[in-house]
Amino acid sequence: MAEIRATMTTRCGGAEGREVTGRTVFVCLVTFFAIITAVNAVMMTAAITTFGGVETASSYQAGLAFARQNAAVLEQDRLGWQVVVGARSDGAVTPVIEIIARDRANEPLFGLQASGRLAHPMDKRADRVLAWRETGTGVFRADSGRAVGQWDLVIELSQDGVLKFRSRNRLTLR
Repeated sequence: MAEIRATMTTRCGGAEGREVTGRTVFVCLVTFFAIITAVNAVMMTAAITTFGGVETASSYQAGLAFARQNAAVLEQDRLGWQVVVGARSDGAVTPVIEIIARDRANEPLFGLQASGRLAHPMDKRADRVLAWRETGTGVFRADSGRAVGQWDLVIELSQDGVLKFRSRNRLTLR
């Protein structure tokens, strides 16, 4: 007796299309998930390597520090200091950042120590500590290095070891 064998085939794209077999479906399925996995790996790597971290390790401690910072701001306002911050190149390769500090009567402030850093607005890992030098009474200068673009200049002025003034200023360095 003759054996009758029936096969069911599906064709894509009409009568002259390719035959879709189990092997084709398997290869398409594996390829699909391989592409999804590869894209996920690229996106995870990009996210992990570009995330600079959180600003604070403990939000609770940051909340407690807010009251102390608020009192320091009120004391800073009471002093009435006028602090001007600027950046200029003066033909130098790197811009020079300058701080001019004066009291309420517009007189230069004596006995100050300056500290400060350039804080990158998007990536804390790019922050740079600046080396300040006093070029006159109440006048401080620091080289910005090769920093270009927008930066937050965080400055602190101390007198007799006590922090008296803190400020955060947005600078654009060219």
